[in-house]
Amino acid sequence: MIGILGGTFDPIHFGHLRPALDCLQGLGLAEVRFIPLNVAVHRPQPQAAGALRLRMLEAAIAGQPGFVADARELERSGGSFSYDTLVSLRAELGPRVPLCLLVGADAFAGFQSWYRPLGILELAHLVVMRRPGHGSVADPFLRNLYLEHGGDDPASLAAEPGGRILYQDVTQVAISSTRIRQLVARGLSSRYLLPDGVLALIEREGLYRSVG
Repeated sequence: MIGILGGTFDPIHFGHLRPALDCLQGLGLAEVRFIPLNVAVHRPQPQAAGALRLRMLEAAIAGQPGFVADARELERSGGSFSYDTLVSLRAELGPRVPLCLLVGADAFAGFQSWYRPLGILELAHLVVMRRPGHGSVADPFLRNLYLEHGGDDPASLAAEPGGRILYQDVTQVAISSTRIRQLVARGLSSRYLLPDGVLALIEREGLYRSVG
């Protein structure tokens, strides 16, 4: 099984990395592909250029077996839609490899507004990363979707290429890229919020020196 984690990664930090590792280990994934978006659809545009965000990502995951940087969205023009990315991955990996789209609980709460949400579920499993003990969502659309597609056994994901929804408890690390950018803009250190290699690149390239 292959996990897919998208985002601006502007910059990537431990709040992305630790939950991804929890999923890698907890679900028995062969790898997690980190895919930085090019043009944001549901959030503000990233501040750092795509090439720099990719370099930060590569610095962050260096030395971690099973973590892979994937630049396909940066190489594609137009809005970065998860559906299009999954179509691209299916063309590369074939129809039978189980794909697990890793999403945060907040992002899953807005899943109905995504581009072709049911198409996404046809192409991949949805793994909703949540803090331990957190309940399922109350939204009727998502509740019904989970009743139809939900499960609680990670092994069931390996048996099918997609179509299932699973809640995965992960370590919640209260760090945001916005907070890191604000610290840097104020001339304060963001050490211990992100890998040292990413911090070094931010300092070397002079990133985030204006508030955003």
